[in-house]
Amino acid sequence: MTGIKKTQAKDRLRDALGGKQRQTLSGDIKIENLRKVYRTDESETVALEDFSLEIKKGELITIVGPSGCGKTTILKLIAGLVEPTSGTVTIGGEVCEGPGPDRGMVFQDFALFPWRSVRKNVEFGLEIAGVPKEERRERAQRYIEIVGLEKFADARVHELSGGMKQRVGIARALVNRPDIILMDEPFGALDAQTRNIMQGSLLRILEKTDQTILFVTHSVDEAVYLSDRIVVLTKRPARIKEIVEIDLPRPRDRASVEFTSIRKRILEELEKENVME
Repeated sequence: MTGIKKTQAKDRLRDALGGKQRQTLSGDIKIENLRKVYRTDESETVALEDFSLEIKKGELITIVGPSGCGKTTILKLIAGLVEPTSGTVTIGGEVCEGPGPDRGMVFQDFALFPWRSVRKNVEFGLEIAGVPKEERRERAQRYIEIVGLEKFADARVHELSGGMKQRVGIARALVNRPDIILMDEPFGALDAQTRNIMQGSLLRILEKTDQTILFVTHSVDEAVYLSDRIVVLTKRPARIKEIVEIDLPRPRDRASVEFTSIRKRILEELEKENVME
């Protein structure tokens, strides 16, 4: 399927799910000369320096780099949760000046309400936004089905496995129909087998949507498996060391020569920053 036909198919599916098509490319992100400095009375820490990146609507971009180099800071800046010291984040042609419904977050620790059912957790953002009960139930059900949890819609969160909890978190982010999903090591707390399953599930979910994804991970294997492009960062203050395009068909064979070659190349670059996978 060509890129244009694939986009059209996603648009039709998004309409079928009840989404409203925007006239602008709201999933486009342009980051220019970002700098972030954290200051206290006694110290100053430069977390991010001269960071510029353009992301097209529908791309899955992974960010890898040394621990503590500023990966999560980048997500927070795009989410509008923190302000840049200098530079700009532009989304769909408009400068980001705070949080907005066009962006959704998925966290490593799930951040679910254990006393609520799967359905009620997915509905939470819609409830806060004042969406009528019938509409939010219908929308939540659609996304619960997309993540494959329809048989567990009325289950309590404490009854779910780690992978299932993460799928609830993804459904909760998707149900608000944001143009951009920001994922901060969402599979980092899962065992290796569940993590691989969730990576495959994420790619299947993305086939049914048209969101732009920014995905932070420490796993180079995960980055190569998922990404359209991988942004490799330096140690703090984080700058872009290299951007690697992953031109491999999906689903990707982790044992293939091409896959292992890309993985090795990125690991070597990270090792130069005194980092292991």
